[in-house]
Amino acid sequence: VQLQASGGGLVQPGGSLRLSCAASGFIFSIYAMSWVRQAPGKGPERVAVINSGDGSAIYADSVKGRFTISRDNAKNTLYLQMNSLDLKDTAVYYCGRGYSGSPRGQGTLVTVSS
Repeated sequence: VQLQASGGGLVQPGGSLRLSCAASGFIFSIYAMSWVRQAPGKGPERVAVINSGDGSAIYADSVKGRFTISRDNAKNTLYLQMNSLDLKDTAVYYCGRGYSGSPRGQGTLVTVSS
């Protein structure tokens, strides 16, 4: 299983970023997929999960209405559109397989700062 997140960077509060996660080594289309973040000094937080079948999604309350998870099964790619970013969104973001988000791949750092 290989999962490589990308698209992180430095953004001002209120800004937007789109993260991508390239998946390989397993049949991507049959698994639910998750985005998990870990802020400095804190434990991991699953922010969103998308089902394999109907593409329905569940979000953490902390990101609901601001983040959108999506997937392209033809490209074996998972996305996270992040809008209205806040200082509290600063974290390393990982994509993970399944509802538990495990295993996780290499993360991408998102820094929200003015």
